[in-house]
Amino acid sequence: MGGHAAGEVASAVAIATLAPLDADPSGTDMLQVLADAIAEANAELRQITLTDPSTEGMGTTVTALLWSGDEVAMCHIGDSRAYLLRSGQFYQITHDHTLVQSLVDEGKITEDDVATHPHRSLLLRALDGRTVADPDLSTHETMAGDRYLLCSDGLSGVVTEQTLHQTLRSGWDPEKDALQLVELATK
Repeated sequence: MGGHAAGEVASAVAIATLAPLDADPSGTDMLQVLADAIAEANAELRQITLTDPSTEGMGTTVTALLWSGDEVAMCHIGDSRAYLLRSGQFYQITHDHTLVQSLVDEGKITEDDVATHPHRSLLLRALDGRTVADPDLSTHETMAGDRYLLCSDGLSGVVTEQTLHQTLRSGWDPEKDALQLVELATK
């Protein structure tokens, strides 16, 4: 979580806990594996905070995909996002865990109000070691030609969905596309 104490520590813990799952998970309950990894990362964050008070307040968002054959399991907590480009259509497949998203869901503000709302960065759920981690877990069937984009609000908050869509649709080299998206976000 940018700007928060030791956010880079929380992110590193989440990555280190999830990275070993990158082996072939066939024959396992992928959602349970993801849920267990998030709980483990959360417990480690709690332990770090207890031993090093300077890390109090740290946290991170997580959006992760775990693949097996033609199925993908997704774990999501916070305001990082997953998008899917399928057959030319571009979809956000995660739901932000933010105050402003809850206000949109309740009809109290419009999508147009989100970008300028004074509390647009307030997370309702994150991986922080202080609360029970409550990620959204789901499975999705994949199709040949699908393209997934996982990103933080450092990209989705400054580059429009239309531009994300155009960038992914126009290129098929993941490394070049990623570099182009970074360039768009840092302009």
